[in-house]
Amino acid sequence: MAARSTALGRALSLACLLGLSVSGPGCAADADWPAFGHDASNANFSGLSLIDRGNVARLRPAWLFQTGVTGYFQAQPIMVDGTLYVSTTGNNVAALDARTGRVVWTYTHKARTEKIFGPPSNRGLAVSDGLVFQATMDGRVIALDAKTGAVAWDHEAVRPEEGETETASGLAQTLGGKPVQGSSRLGFKMPPLVAGGLVIVGVTGAGYGLHVEDERGGLDGGSVVGIEGGYGRRGWLAAYDAKTGAERWRWYVTKADGWEGDFVTATADGVPLHRDIAAEKAAAPANRDAWRVGGGSLWMTPAYDPDLGLIYLGTGNPAPQNFGLSRPGDNLYTMSLVALDLRTGQLRWHYQQVPHEEWGYDVASPPVLLDHRTADGRTVKAVASASKTGWVYVHDRATGALLARSEPLITHKNLYQPPSPEGTVVSPGPLGAVSWPPTAYDAARGLAFIQVRHGAATYTVKSVPGAPGRPEIRYTETSEAKGEPSFSTLTAVDLARTGRIAWSARAGSRLSGGTLATAGGLVFSGEEDGHLDAHDAETGKILWRFQCGAGISGPAITYALDGRQYVAVAAGGASFTKASGFGTGDALVVFALPD
Repeated sequence: MAARSTALGRALSLACLLGLSVSGPGCAADADWPAFGHDASNANFSGLSLIDRGNVARLRPAWLFQTGVTGYFQAQPIMVDGTLYVSTTGNNVAALDARTGRVVWTYTHKARTEKIFGPPSNRGLAVSDGLVFQATMDGRVIALDAKTGAVAWDHEAVRPEEGETETASGLAQTLGGKPVQGSSRLGFKMPPLVAGGLVIVGVTGAGYGLHVEDERGGLDGGSVVGIEGGYGRRGWLAAYDAKTGAERWRWYVTKADGWEGDFVTATADGVPLHRDIAAEKAAAPANRDAWRVGGGSLWMTPAYDPDLGLIYLGTGNPAPQNFGLSRPGDNLYTMSLVALDLRTGQLRWHYQQVPHEEWGYDVASPPVLLDHRTADGRTVKAVASASKTGWVYVHDRATGALLARSEPLITHKNLYQPPSPEGTVVSPGPLGAVSWPPTAYDAARGLAFIQVRHGAATYTVKSVPGAPGRPEIRYTETSEAKGEPSFSTLTAVDLARTGRIAWSARAGSRLSGGTLATAGGLVFSGEEDGHLDAHDAETGKILWRFQCGAGISGPAITYALDGRQYVAVAAGGASFTKASGFGTGDALVVFALPD
């Protein structure tokens, strides 16, 4: 039966792509890849099935485009009306003929400052109504003409160094022999969401404060040490007019009135937090204004429900990272899944996954919209969040009520135990279970396909003498836990019904970039060693793999033109590849079946 349905899907796909009057998988809505995640549901799923489990072993490179900018190539391409658009490291943009890779136009970005947060990575574009939208690491939101690449408008949303607190005179200039850097700088990494005539994007770099960056790459391209004190920034999401670039509204992550919350002793799903509530309350009077520099970066593109008029997004860690006494309370609305009104930016509901967070568990992976069937047989419009904490949470889209929590994706160890002078080993570490790479969701199977990292970190509270006449400086150092298992799995979870793990396939190297699922029964997943793998959606078995020459750190897409289906992925490595021994590159690799 499976083989028959696959063959029928291929026939329907081919017929509709050739313009015949049919409906089914692979029709117009699936031929393009018009937005990040494919559409506003963030499902990273395509109904195309010309490439399927029966023929994927024959998949070969069709063309390759080299950007000329090596490294940190994390972008998901966009394909609209035969043109493929991709952004590169440093926020350059290329428009390419999606059939051949021929360059249509390029845009070279000229940053207004070199003071940016982290590596100059960019995770993608948005294309709508003849414009290509990009949010840049130097704090700008830009619209380009989709036909020519000419700048339609260029709005400076924030200067990365604006409001930056430089290293204080009373602070040690080095920690562990490494220089202390100034507080975090704001910029953009996420692909914008375009909805209702608005371009919506949020800042990264808010949740760290004063920090030390590891030149070798640390845990994930720069280990960040949380230093006690109010040195962070305030994260925000904003909406800009798609025609003019004028700002329409801005929502700040940290709550100005009452961000301390209720000083809860457990998460909303009942896991103990091991907090010293008495110490926090004693520290509260001296830290009433901590929300002003309270962090909350926004890493990835929101999902959007046009019927409810709501957008859904995850928020990042509070500042200072991994050090909580200088920010007493629950630190609302960091570490949360939130729903905002598209038109006004007003908060409708929130679900805080980790109150008073001290481990780096940002709600980073893009939320996914789906239908969930409850235990009493009701079908509820839902939004799912795959979390760094090791579960997938499923909520009612309208109210935020928790409908289900998946089985654990990892083995937990000392979860939510605070950092200590002796060093506390906690699993997961700050890389997750599930970090920013997106999840794919196949509604027909009811399965979500998730790249899961298994590993632990040691969180150690340390101190060094301050400057003469100043108190000591306390900080939390995070390092990879020695002797603990460290590996990745591609894991399929039944989100439509039970929350149970359907299968889990262990990878040969660390997985990165996210997943793509198709109606051909396939799941594409990238590895940091350069392999792009195609798995059987039913079993997890690898049916095809290709060495792309550099680490896969962006999500693949698929599209179809002239009756031929393509798969495209960026291969450029990522910040952590230097530490792991894998190289970087600059290639967009596009695959198809032989003619």
